Amino acid sequence: MVVSTYPAPTKAEGVTPTEESPIARIERLGHERPANFTTAWKEIIFVFSISMSQLLTDFFVSGFTVILPTLIRDLDIPQAASVWPATAFSLVIAGTLLVFSRLGDMYVGSAIFFGGLAWLLLWSVVAGFSVNPIMLDICRALQGFGPAAALPTGVMLMGSIYRPGPRKNLVFAIYGTSAVFGFFGGCVGQFLRWGFFFSIGAILTAVTLCTSYILLPQKSVTKSGSTTMDYPGAISIVCGLVLTVFAITQSAHAPSSWRTPYIPVCFSLGILSLCAAFYIELRIPPQPLLTASMFATPALKPLLLALFFLYGAWGVFPVYGTLYFQRIMGATPLQVVAWFVPLGVAVLFFSVLKGLILHIVPGRVVLIASGLGALGSQLLLALIPVGGNYWAWIFPATILSTIGIDLSTMYMSVFITTALSTSQQGLVGGLMNSVLHLGVVVVLGLTDIIQSATFEEQGLGPSYKNTFWFGVACGAVSLVLMAVWGKLPAAKSDMTADEKAEIAREARPETQNPKMIARWGCRVDVYASLPEPDREYIWICAPS
Repeated sequence: MVVSTYPAPTKAEGVTPTEESPIARIERLGHERPANFTTAWKEIIFVFSISMSQLLTDFFVSGFTVILPTLIRDLDIPQAASVWPATAFSLVIAGTLLVFSRLGDMYVGSAIFFGGLAWLLLWSVVAGFSVNPIMLDICRALQGFGPAAALPTGVMLMGSIYRPGPRKNLVFAIYGTSAVFGFFGGCVGQFLRWGFFFSIGAILTAVTLCTSYILLPQKSVTKSGSTTMDYPGAISIVCGLVLTVFAITQSAHAPSSWRTPYIPVCFSLGILSLCAAFYIELRIPPQPLLTASMFATPALKPLLLALFFLYGAWGVFPVYGTLYFQRIMGATPLQVVAWFVPLGVAVLFFSVLKGLILHIVPGRVVLIASGLGALGSQLLLALIPVGGNYWAWIFPATILSTIGIDLSTMYMSVFITTALSTSQQGLVGGLMNSVLHLGVVVVLGLTDIIQSATFEEQGLGPSYKNTFWFGVACGAVSLVLMAVWGKLPAAKSDMTADEKAEIAREARPETQNPKMIARWGCRVDVYASLPEPDREYIWICAPS
């Protein structure tokens, strides 16, 4: 009898042990192009379309920060409202991701993906013609519904199509890498009117929509009878997140800070709504948005919290780093983009590297390296002097930030999509992206409070430095969480969660029969006797 870390193939694949051993088959399937793509070009276009949804989101998040000083000047945006053009977009995304995730599981995922891109295209065009801060804020908020629909359904499509293994690792590496390049769209602020930023975003969105429509599955939009919307949970989660983050962010610029009446009222209502959501998700709906099974995966909750702080620290880098470089160090928007060019080069290098080694390197090593990168990046920004040399301070900070944000988010995306079933892939995408974007808006809201509170007493430059030190604290918390709870396996070729669940069902004593060993090529009776934690990774195969 052979002990294997790879389960046997499913009966749907119709392969017997005499044709191919279970280990060899799982390894081969982890490297092969999915059967959904008859040619390599179809797979390339698919990966391009899904990755562009990530790039466009970051284009309108971090790329927007490059033109923000220009917008503040041209639209005469007051200091008290300067945070909202950047925050409104991420706040809407974070608040509604879980709702669109469930819609993706209820209906055809590609249809929700198309709708999100079309909505983003519409409001990107309108935003380019904004004539005052209020119109800009409304357009930015409405823009956010587009990525909120496209991001989770994109992850759902990738997670459903690709099996665990090196090929899936590489595809998710490309997907994660694409986000960083969105930042460079902000360079148009140096040469063109800021409205062209939205025009370029609209053109990129239109190209993505066209390529997606050509390739992605074209099915009728029919409601799944087995999946329903959790309306009480959706309403309470959205209201709770929006009100709480609004209160935190706006408190820095309210007339009397937290003593302004509407700030504690919104904050209290938001917390009460989140508490109600917690009760609803545990007690009321038959199909809650956040099921207990999603969090049954070992160490998932502390690692999601680690990503929350890590991505929040990353949010400090492009926003306050850009403001510090331009307002304190005197850099132009073009110089800022040029200073961040190594970020893109490093991302390309690490993406290829990740795709090649992620199935070899243990998860804890990947996560700790990511935490060290995030911490080191923020520390360099906090210590940089006004006339600091680019190569000594900013260049290594950009490289470390790439390591920090890229390694952990990509590994965790692969880990979570592999651990959960196909029916939960939409919520998986929503959960991951919601945590990341919430990290950005919450941490930026807190840093805005810190910067505003210390501006008058210490001056503009030191107030920006205080935000970097807060980023250091967030990076340190993230590093500790990943070091303690990051004991995860390498992302090797493996069975899908659905296949493991099918084996577990077949292993029940009441379903066993003599044909089972021949069908699976494995000792189901021995598997059934294993403790539950061991069944996730161990399958005992009979000799072929």
